Amino acid sequence: MGKYKMEMIVGIFVVLGLLCIGYMTVKLGHVSIFGDDFYTLTARFTSVTGLRTGSPVYIWGIEVGRVENITMDQKEQKAVVELKIKKGVLIYDDAIASIKTEGLIGDKYLNIDPGGSGNLLANGSLIADTQPAVEVVDLISKYVFGDIKSSPKETPQK
Repeated sequence: MGKYKMEMIVGIFVVLGLLCIGYMTVKLGHVSIFGDDFYTLTARFTSVTGLRTGSPVYIWGIEVGRVENITMDQKEQKAVVELKIKKGVLIYDDAIASIKTEGLIGDKYLNIDPGGSGNLLANGSLIADTQPAVEVVDLISKYVFGDIKSSPKETPQK
């Protein structure tokens, strides 16, 4: 009888451990099992360097969604980014989507200025105004090699 009791306890711990691993996989992997309430928007960029599937989407510093897919539009020569946005988050047709960097060399994320003076974007709509990421390396190289032009300073007349 003692042998079966020990096997039962071990079995319960194994089942609980597997349930915990499954729960953490779903939570940390941002996987949706029961069909969370999201709607899809798309945006077209000239460059999406550093942006990846799964990157967060922020409005006013609050995470409201994720980058679902990144593809190319060969015809218009642009990158097409598909976004999953939480239902209830209002984004208007005058919204601006821009790619930003967390810190100097951090991961890229998508930031949306939701607008407010136009019509609401529905599921599958396109965010028309976009801004690609500013490349820090390009800015530094322009500064170092003198491509940045500054306005001429006035010299005092004697």
